[in-house]
Amino acid sequence: MLTTLATLAALALAQQTDTTVPVRSGARLEISNYGGEIAVKTWNRDAVRVVADHSSRDRVRVDASDQVVRVKTETGRRGPSQIDYAVTVPAWMALNLSGVYTDIKVDGAQNEITAETVQGEVTVLGGSGNVSLKSVMGAVTLEKARGRIDLSSVNEAIRATEVSGDLTAETVNGDITLTQIESANAEANTVNGDITYDGTIKDGGRYRFGTHDGDLRVSVPEKANVSVSVSTFNGEFNACFPVQLTGKTRHRFSFTIGSGSARLELESFGGNIKICRPGQLSKDKDRAKDKDDDHEEN
Repeated sequence: MLTTLATLAALALAQQTDTTVPVRSGARLEISNYGGEIAVKTWNRDAVRVVADHSSRDRVRVDASDQVVRVKTETGRRGPSQIDYAVTVPAWMALNLSGVYTDIKVDGAQNEITAETVQGEVTVLGGSGNVSLKSVMGAVTLEKARGRIDLSSVNEAIRATEVSGDLTAETVNGDITLTQIESANAEANTVNGDITYDGTIKDGGRYRFGTHDGDLRVSVPEKANVSVSVSTFNGEFNACFPVQLTGKTRHRFSFTIGSGSARLELESFGGNIKICRPGQLSKDKDRAKDKDDDHEEN
């Protein structure tokens, strides 16, 4: 009975705001949400629709000018509350989204995206130009973006797929998985996690991947021209194809493939380093997972 009364009271306080405003080409969207969700999708209209589920104590305002559409929340004396935003924007619109206890999702955007949250996941499909996705206590996922990409987390994993352009990915406690990447400048760093890079190695490109307590798996295309530097203190190095090691010391060595015009730096303090051909990394990882599953069953 008490549960039913509490549910009815919550429903009585629930409210939805539904606002649509016209926008001009070049305008950007700004939303800051303390707690809840920001979900953005696109359509072919030059207008922004904001649907917000919130408490009746809160008021959601949508202020639009030629340059920016700002979504603001006016709360009562009790402080910030949870609001779920479902927003529809033109595909060309730039996005600036932020939150604290907030999940952020974007689907179909074709312009610059900045998305930052403290405790929540960031999931983006699309984006071009400057794309910056950051979370402290949540995973960061990006697909089908191009431009200058900056991905950051602290305590979760980072995953990027079908991304082109300069790429930086950094976390502390999490894996970094970069697949179907087309880049001439890529860098990924983690402390407690594995790094996988399956993408291009372009002539003259610069690539650096480093982890402290994790493994590195990197693909090198057959016709790549790259100078490779490897450093591992307490791990092993393995290649799926023949390489001629030079300048070998106890923990460092190098080798050259083709003309060596690109530069690839691989560093792991306590993990293994493996290079293979494109497509072989996922197969190798699947085999390792199958072995782990068999071991657990036995």
